[in-house]
Amino acid sequence: MHAALAVSLLAGSIAGALAPSPAAASEAADRAALEALDIRYQAAVKANDAATMAAILHEDFVLVSGRGQISDKAALLEEARAGRTVYERQDASERSVRVWGDTGVVTAKLWLKGRTDGEPFDYKLWYSDTYARTPRGWRYVLGQASLRLPDPP
Repeated sequence: MHAALAVSLLAGSIAGALAPSPAAASEAADRAALEALDIRYQAAVKANDAATMAAILHEDFVLVSGRGQISDKAALLEEARAGRTVYERQDASERSVRVWGDTGVVTAKLWLKGRTDGEPFDYKLWYSDTYARTPRGWRYVLGQASLRLPDPP
């Protein structure tokens, strides 16, 4: 009887040690939620969907371009509403999501292709999007984009 109980307790201890901790499960859920939110945000930009962008962007949002240009939430929403840019591509690849408590960072390579005021563009860059957990859920608080990547040879 004691041997069976000891084996049962040992098996339970091993299973418990191998099971993900609640914190790890929560972090995995946060990473999945942030990846989905960032994909949703990129799709909203491509579609010039200012309403979806507004729901995701934090009130104090700031975007810093590779050239140091700073844009806030109002500027991005106005740009989307104006519809001056028509995207053929707004595709992220090599996406990485990291979470530290109530802060998450999504990093990806972005391929942008389309027209602004009729002028074509086609280039790639890297971006890092920082999200903060708020009482209303995750919100996009800071974006930073690299300079345009060189064209492949």
